Amino acid sequence: MAIDRGASLPLMGGGSGARPPTIYDVAEVAGVSHQTVSRFLKGEGVRPRNREQVIHAIAELGYRPNFAARALATSRSQRIAVLTQEMGEIGPGRILQGATLEAREAGYLLDIMPLDVSDRSAIDEAIRQANAQAIAGILALVSTDEMIDAFDRTDFRVPAFIGAEEDDARGEHPAQRNARGMDLVVDHLADLGHRRFFHIAGPRRWVAARNRELAFEHALAKVGLVSAGVAYGDWSAASGYDVASEIPRNLGITAVVAANDQMALGAILALSRRGLAVPQDVSVTGFDDIPESAFITPPLTTVRLDFEEQGRDAFRRLASLIEDRPTSVAAMSAELVLRASTGPIR
Repeated sequence: MAIDRGASLPLMGGGSGARPPTIYDVAEVAGVSHQTVSRFLKGEGVRPRNREQVIHAIAELGYRPNFAARALATSRSQRIAVLTQEMGEIGPGRILQGATLEAREAGYLLDIMPLDVSDRSAIDEAIRQANAQAIAGILALVSTDEMIDAFDRTDFRVPAFIGAEEDDARGEHPAQRNARGMDLVVDHLADLGHRRFFHIAGPRRWVAARNRELAFEHALAKVGLVSAGVAYGDWSAASGYDVASEIPRNLGITAVVAANDQMALGAILALSRRGLAVPQDVSVTGFDDIPESAFITPPLTTVRLDFEEQGRDAFRRLASLIEDRPTSVAAMSAELVLRASTGPIR
């Protein structure tokens, strides 16, 4: 039976008689079949090239899936509860952004529930509320021991994926992006002649902070060195400033390796106020490559991580549980970005 695709009608944006674009319009612009568009919107397997063409066509046309119609047709909700924390931090914020983009492209809506990690009862109550909702699944983007423990003790009534970094100290699944990133940092500094390293670590209750500290120690051991000291910040520039202000001069430190860029920025200011030039007297490195790191004085050498892909991967893995289909785990990359905050030892 022929299907009237309404090709003679103007698409959305064409005036008062405009109509919203359909999957047939998306298929025509993408150069694929409407069945391919339908599979993509359901989160089913689509060849990479076709996937990219469909994504571009959806963006070009401003296509929005009819979630209500799909829920009626499949008898399944398209809503996902996302439990997350510390959204103001760079990593968690970008991970959430990636998950949001992937969910939108797959035809799901995210209900984001920020959690206060300092209040355990509030965490338990938020999990209870999420479990009681008419949702397709739960995505937990967690970073701290309190959150991980709360989710590990919960029996979810819908498919759930806990996007938590494995604790490398337990010898489970090393976060290769941290290990690779610290190897790149330490190798770079060692090649410049540095032998006395100080680490500004993140808060110990964060798994990522512990993993980066462990990766730092392992990276030093690979080049035959040991850490000359470590102190703990809270990811903020202020904490990096405070730590760097207290580094004893008699340690002979020539390289400060911070666990994130904000603490590195604070450290650079503190060192300069102590009369130490960066990088002439002390080299400083960060981790994460926040946008501001390229625009301070001096611009910061750091490790660039693809947080958005981490969020996308977490959502894809949840979607595979919801839709009972296999999925692959994305390889997370780490890239050293060389800037002017590092230089050869005097």
